[in-house]
Amino acid sequence: MQQNAPSPTIPQDAYERRRLENVHPSGWRNPTPLVPYNLVVVGAGTAGLVAAHAAAALGAKVAVIERTLLGGDCLNAGCVPSKAILRTARLYAEMRNAERYGAQVPAEIRVDFPAVMQRMRGIRARISLADSVRRLSAAGVDVYFGEARFTGSDGVTVDGAKLRFRKALIATGARPDTPSIPGLPEAGYLTNENVFDLTALPRRLLVIGGGPLGCELAQAFCRFGAQTLIAQSKPMFLPLEERDAAQILSDAFARDGIEVRLNTTAVNVRVENGQKLVDLVSEGSRSTVAVDAILTGTGRVPNVTGLNLEAAGVDYDATTGVRVDDFLQTSNPRIYAAGDVCLEHKFTHTADASARIVVQNALFLGRRRLSALTIPWCTYTDPEIAHVGLYVREARERDIPVKTFTIPMHDVDRAIADDEEVGFVKIHVKERTDRILGATIVARHAGEMINEITLAMVAGIGLSTLARVIHAYPTQAEAIKKAADAYTRTRLTPSIRWLLRRWLAR
Repeated sequence: MQQNAPSPTIPQDAYERRRLENVHPSGWRNPTPLVPYNLVVVGAGTAGLVAAHAAAALGAKVAVIERTLLGGDCLNAGCVPSKAILRTARLYAEMRNAERYGAQVPAEIRVDFPAVMQRMRGIRARISLADSVRRLSAAGVDVYFGEARFTGSDGVTVDGAKLRFRKALIATGARPDTPSIPGLPEAGYLTNENVFDLTALPRRLLVIGGGPLGCELAQAFCRFGAQTLIAQSKPMFLPLEERDAAQILSDAFARDGIEVRLNTTAVNVRVENGQKLVDLVSEGSRSTVAVDAILTGTGRVPNVTGLNLEAAGVDYDATTGVRVDDFLQTSNPRIYAAGDVCLEHKFTHTADASARIVVQNALFLGRRRLSALTIPWCTYTDPEIAHVGLYVREARERDIPVKTFTIPMHDVDRAIADDEEVGFVKIHVKERTDRILGATIVARHAGEMINEITLAMVAGIGLSTLARVIHAYPTQAEAIKKAADAYTRTRLTPSIRWLLRRWLAR
């Protein structure tokens, strides 16, 4: 893959040297294998590291094999760097809108993009200590760097050494699914794997794909000053989210100045006079846009090639990944999988949860099920869109009657005071009960707010109980209590009201 950046040189500053020394030290020598390991973990992203630390803490002999960098995508090319630059982008947006807060817009707002990326590298280097070789070794884990290849049902090789295992975990993650567009490889493009290496801001940016990654980075780069266009082949972006949530985000994009073209496909890329010309087709109409950089965000595919899974008797599919049962066990009973290499929901917190299931099931005869997990997620745009549980359409497909309680954020005092009134809290319950089936939150801090509802669902706490929870005032999470109060009012049926009036009039 070519590095598509105005400045193609990855900065090797002190922050980068510190990160690399943590996650792949220069001159590292692999240890001499123990025979056999209780658990061999292939891949040291979130799932692999969580499993390794958990198993070692419980007394297991553990080895981790990593091809490139400890920490995986989350640390190096995903959650950590993206959220660092999103925070700076939000600050610039607030500076431009200072009058909304009773302040003056600065006379000159100059985006220092190299400083933005330097801050990101500093944060990434600091957090890399938690995923470091030093921390793994201190926990008693043997760390191997190199390409892992299974040699049979109970063995794997790395850098010429053979490791035997009683149990193994495949946690090799996923990589960007790059669209097959003629001319794109020759022109060069960005993915999450190299976009954080930029040291200069592209003046014009095309984002191909309207999923979470594309939406988050499109908004950030637009706020930094890039002329930004999203081309989404589907009739809507964030197609899995509720339509009113996606519409609110669409309006926010329009305010930021992002151009969104739906039902639009990139069909050809060419380079002329130092700029990338991209041919777009939308409902039969063809147009050409000139850009300086192209970012692809059309999904991810599991890393299953090169592992020699056939020798281990592990079934897999190149598109969906390693096949596992509800206990995360593969077709080889000795081998399990966790994280993006096997899961539909490719989130860091899902990888973490699945790794903990594997440790219990593989090493301690546990029977924990993946299907028992309640998984929230969040798209970290501004406003954020967070969700947990069932959507209304899913409940109806299962013939579950649903009643929804919606509180607009403009009815919440703290949201008004913060001038963050865009969005809502929407909680779905099973009709005639207070059992929470799911929720969607659109708000500046939706990712923080969704956790309260997730806890309630996991603990079996109904919406009526949430109405009795005293929330600190004023907070935006008061919207959740308002939704619970709205449910409580539905319990005051005409007959109950009549009885109450009779009681009070006695």
